[in-house]
Parts: sequence; C-alpha cells; structure tokens
Amino acid sequence: MFSHALRRPATARTSQRCFSASSRRSADANVLCFIETKVTDKSDMVPGTLNAITAAKKIGGKVTGILIGKDEASMQPAIDKAKKLGLDSLLVRYAPALEHVLAEPTAPVLAELVKKGGYTHFAGPHSALGKNIFPRVAGLLDVQQISDVMSISAPDTFTRPVYAGNAISTVRSKDAIKLFTVRASTWEPAQEGDKEAPVDVKEAENVGPEQATWISEEIVKSERPDLSSAPIVVSGGRGVKSKDAFDSTIIPLADALGAAIGASRAAVDSGYADNSLQVGQTGKVIAPELYVAVGISGAIQHLAGMKDSKTIVAINKDPDAPIFQVADVGLVADLFEAVPDLVKKIEAAKQ
Repeated sequence: MFSHALRRPATARTSQRCFSASSRRSADANVLCFIETKVTDKSDMVPGTLNAITAAKKIGGKVTGILIGKDEASMQPAIDKAKKLGLDSLLVRYAPALEHVLAEPTAPVLAELVKKGGYTHFAGPHSALGKNIFPRVAGLLDVQQISDVMSISAPDTFTRPVYAGNAISTVRSKDAIKLFTVRASTWEPAQEGDKEAPVDVKEAENVGPEQATWISEEIVKSERPDLSSAPIVVSGGRGVKSKDAFDSTIIPLADALGAAIGASRAAVDSGYADNSLQVGQTGKVIAPELYVAVGISGAIQHLAGMKDSKTIVAINKDPDAPIFQVADVGLVADLFEAVPDLVKKIEAAKQ
C-alpha cells in the first residue's frame, strides 16, 4: 500500500540526483539489491545495475547484493567484480534452472531470500528483466512495486515519473518491504573499490517452475558503442524520410562522433531502424553526455527516453518542433544539407 502526490517537473529535464538537506536515512534498513548480468557475458553487468546499487546505498543501513546463475564456476567473474562494489555482503544462489535467469524460476528464489533475510527493501535496475521479475516478486510478497525510481527522500518515500515524464509522483510506501526498480539515468554508477565484501555461495532454494524455456540466443556483434551506456548518441526520426536516408545521414554522423545510434518510435515504426535502437518511453531510457536528435519532432514519448541527457542538440527544419524546448543547442535547417556539412567539419577538425 502507498500514498502519492503529483507535481510537474520544474523544467522538462529536471530530475533529483541526490538527497536534499532534509532527507532521512535509516541505519536500521536492510537492503537487498539484484545484480543483473548480461545474457551474452556473465562477467559483465547490464547498464543500470551499478546505478541501482548507488540507489540502494542511499536508503542507509546494510546493503547486500544478490547474484543468480547456473553454478559458481560460471558466475565467478561476476562475483569477483560485484564484491568490490562497496556492498556489505554478497549472496550467490545457483541452480541449473537459473542459468538464463528467466523470471518464472527466479522470482520465487528472490522472494524467499527477501522474506528469510528480513530485508526491508529490495532494489534493482529498471531493465527488461527487472520489469519482468520485480512484479512477480512483489506478488509473491504481497506488496506493491514502485517502478522507475528517480530519487529517494526517505526510506519509505520515492519519486518516479508518470505521464511520460510530464509529472513526478512522490510515493510513500506503507508496506513492510519496499520493492522498487531504479531509473539508471538519475543515479551515478557504483564504483569498484579495494574493499571486498564477504561472499555467501549456496544452491538456490525454492526455485520456481520452468514455465518458460530458453530456446536460443542470437548475438549481434558491433563495433559501435552500446546504446544503453554510450556517452554520445545520434538519433534519427521520421524527418529522415526513408531507411536509405537514415543509413546515409545518421550513420556517417554517428561514425564521425564515435557515437551509438538511436531512433524515435516513428522511425522504427516506419522501418528506418531496428526496434533495438528505439529511444523513448517504450524503448530505451538513456542519459548520454551528448544526444543529437536529427529530424525528431520531440513527441512526449521520445522525450521521456532522453530528456536527462547532459547536452541535447536538435536539428529540425520546423522551428516550432517540441524538441527545441529541451535542446541546449538547436539548429533550424534542412537535415539533408546540415548533417553532411556537419560531418565534413567534424572530420576536418580531426585532421
């Protein structure tokens, strides 16, 4: 159960990144944080996991990490990294059914750990897996989940975006266990240190039924930076007009900047770019150092996925496009003339 209040952000890009002076931390808190590893590389963590650890530490009290996987040997690289992230302790639970960390067998394991461990909070990244597992754990614990947390003002009080980021909801949870996922872009990632947390490795208990089966995986290797964590992102929108134009305009600019490539939902729906490149409320939520929006009008759905970027550059021929309301630098121009010219100038500056 929780109560909430709504407020509009002070600006379209405002988010709280730390505690206010009046914030309260609880030394009695006992926080469990889900450490999610990549499916393709169990030694690496998904973007957002390190940010979730930072959020968990803001609660105060003890913070314990939990790693899930097939066996100790395959998880050892991740264990070696996780125990250096400033955690008070690290739990490792394994079973053959947990190899791919599917939600159905994993959720009961996590729910049992939360109950038996006496944890007051359970946190994790607002990733695709987090959005699948956390509601299941909440159901098993009979508590309400709080999604996409942007800031924490007290151990029971959280803020999260609603209405595609047009309003901020302040939520106060009355549940004995506060269960929440974290918006990565509003938290700094946890850093590795010299101190190592004690590790508790055991076979998992209460593994859930394998209602879903892992069939296969297709790994696409790319020399380009990952969209979720790249410091520079170049995105194209409906204004690019075709897939050929997207490839001949957006890709050269991204190559010149060493950037990842993104796209608006309109561009994805039109077939200009793959769904994996979609930035927005129903795509990836990112906060790069530099975000370049080309031919993107700036629909609310898209702004929800990139408005926390440190610097936003917009190129659009429509001077009234909403994207200019959040842009730090705006260029009203024909993108088919402006972008090639920009690429030439960038390449010349490298000489």
